[in-house]
Amino acid sequence: MRGYNTPFKYFVIFILILLTNSTFAQKADFIQSLSKQNRWVDSVYDNLSKKERVAQLLFVRAHTNKGKAYEDSVEMVIKKQHIGGLVFFQGGPGRQAALTNRYQKAAEVPLLIAMDGEWGVGMRLDSCLSYPYQMTLGAIQDNNLIYKMGQFIAADFKRLGMHMNFSPVMDINNNPNNPVINYRSFGDNKYNVAKKGVAYFKGMQDAGILTSAKHFPGHGSSTADSHEGFVDISKTWDPVELEPYKALFAQGYEDFVMVGHLFHSGYAGDGDLKLPASLSPEWITDVLRNELAFKGVVISDDLEMGAIREHFGLKDTVVRAVRA
Repeated sequence: MRGYNTPFKYFVIFILILLTNSTFAQKADFIQSLSKQNRWVDSVYDNLSKKERVAQLLFVRAHTNKGKAYEDSVEMVIKKQHIGGLVFFQGGPGRQAALTNRYQKAAEVPLLIAMDGEWGVGMRLDSCLSYPYQMTLGAIQDNNLIYKMGQFIAADFKRLGMHMNFSPVMDINNNPNNPVINYRSFGDNKYNVAKKGVAYFKGMQDAGILTSAKHFPGHGSSTADSHEGFVDISKTWDPVELEPYKALFAQGYEDFVMVGHLFHSGYAGDGDLKLPASLSPEWITDVLRNELAFKGVVISDDLEMGAIREHFGLKDTVVRAVRA
């Protein structure tokens, strides 16, 4: 997307529609309900300024264990910048529920509330249930158990007023010494990763929350951690790492795909500038959109991570991500 043209409008409208849906289950009055939601979305969108429409594309980090000054600063950003959503990290469930209500009240447009909860809300919050790591789940023979786990995790998310889980991890762990994916992957078999990823996302989706497959185009072969710095997968990445995404899309997956901060010399573009996948039109437009025909929402990994922060300014990063 370039500029603020019609595709951009439809992207923002899609986000707003998601905020009005509590479930993806088909009902008899679904079309009528969708029509009503579309009218509401159009009315909201038409009253947003250009700056506010751009802000709707942005998530801001939120914690519930950093005190009043931090909480007030997040609320100020919501009120002044009209951001699209929040991603909650460390804290506690009671505090998060209270803050979510407070932040939603401060927002003119309802916030999309998300968490990176690969093994449940216990990954981030104290006194909450955690489920097995994906590596453990990779050994399960009955994938229906993973589907049910996805439903349980979705129920926990909804109790806290959240709409989205940045999961499942669809990386194939084809490097056993991978310093960051490892036990977060379902394993090194493309079929197993695909089947279990599909079961997990369907469980969450059928229970009424959004999901985000990650880390496109594949973080499993990497020898470095993109949280810490530059990650070059030019010599380690294998096209087989796209297979789990193909399996997802074949199931009609149209939620979110998170693109990693992963550099590949064959897909970098822009001269000598080493663009990671999250900023690369070659990966996002040519491969993800055109070759794999993904029709859902593309979202970048955290822009505060070392792989981005150490090499690109924030403004340049945001512009490149949207243009990609």
